[in-house]
Amino acid sequence: MKRIAYIELDTHAELANNFYELTKDSQNISVDFYFSDKIFKLINIHEKNIFLTDYSELLETLEKEKYDLIIIGTVHRHFIFYKAIVKKFNTAILVHNLNFIKVSKWELFKSIFKKDFKYRLKLFLKEGLLEAPKVYQQSKYLLAIDELISQKYNLEFLPIYFNQFDSQNSEKVSIRIVIPGAVSQRRRDYNLFLDKLKNFENTGINYEIIFLGKAIGRELEKLKSIVDKLPQLIKIHFFENKIPQQEFDSWMKKADVLYCPIQNETEFFSVKEIYGKTKISGNIGDAIKYAKPAIFPESYQSDLEFINEEKKDLQTQFSEVRNQKFNFELYSLENVSKKISILVERLTTKNI
Repeated sequence: MKRIAYIELDTHAELANNFYELTKDSQNISVDFYFSDKIFKLINIHEKNIFLTDYSELLETLEKEKYDLIIIGTVHRHFIFYKAIVKKFNTAILVHNLNFIKVSKWELFKSIFKKDFKYRLKLFLKEGLLEAPKVYQQSKYLLAIDELISQKYNLEFLPIYFNQFDSQNSEKVSIRIVIPGAVSQRRRDYNLFLDKLKNFENTGINYEIIFLGKAIGRELEKLKSIVDKLPQLIKIHFFENKIPQQEFDSWMKKADVLYCPIQNETEFFSVKEIYGKTKISGNIGDAIKYAKPAIFPESYQSDLEFINEEKKDLQTQFSEVRNQKFNFELYSLENVSKKISILVERLTTKNI
C-alpha cells in the first residue's frame, strides 16, 4: 500500500475534501491529511488520518513518516517551506495558475507594488515570494485538475471531481437557471447577462434565475434595481449573506441548467491568467458534482460534452440545454477513485 501525504494549508479546501472522499476506502492508498486551522474548520472531518498542523512543524513530521508521495494542494505562500519539501521528497503540486508558475523574479518583485502591498511585502520579506517559480520547477510532478489543460501543457492529470448528487429537473413550464459563485463582476460578467435578460421574449416559458452566491456592492445594488424592470416571465433570486452549504446543495440539485458567464481573463499576483487555457473554473467541478449541463462563454476551451458554448440566442439555448441528457457515470466516486490509484501508482513507481 502506498503512503501519501496530502497538504493543504491555504486555499482549496473543497479539492482536499474531494481527495479525502475519493481515497478514504482505497485498498491501495493510505493518505494522511495535513491541514491548517482554516482548512480544518472548513472541511470539518475528524478522523485519525486528519492532522491539524502548520508549516513550522510539518517538515519534521514528513521526515519521520517516510511517505511515498507528497501532494501539495496549494502553493500560494510559504514558498521557502515548500521549496524545502520539493528538494527532499517525491512531491506533486496542484497548479491553479499556469502563468504564475512561469513568471520571472522581476515580475514577481514588481507585483508587490501593484496591489495588496502589505500582504505581498510580507510574502517577499518573510515567506520567499521570489522563490515561487523554483518551487514549481523543482517539484517532481505538477498536477492539473483539467484533463485538456494537462495534455496541452504536459502535466499530470489529477481526477478530483466526482458526481455526488442525482440530477433533479423542475416542472416543464419553467426553466431554473443557477449561476453558482460569488456575485462579483471581477470573475463573471453579470452585467452582460442582465442586459440579455431584458430582451427575453414571451414564448410561454418562465425563467427562474438564481444568483447562487453572496452579492455585495455594485452587483447587489444592480440586482435590487433590476428586479422590477425584467419581463414578468423572469423571476430572480439573490442572496445578501453567505449561503449555507446545505442550501447551496439544494438549489444546485434543483437546477435545470448552470449558467457560468466567466470572464475571459483574471489575474493572480498581477499575472494575467486566461480561463480555460491557464486556469480552470471551479464551475466545471460544480457541473460534475451535481450532474448538470452548463453554459460557458465561447472563449472557454473545454472538450467536456456537458459544457456548452454560449450561443447568441441564449433564451433558446436555455431550452435546448435543459433537455440534454448526459451520463455522469464516468465521474462516479468508484471510477474516479480507480483513476487516482492508477496515477499514484505511476508517480510512486517512477521515483524508484
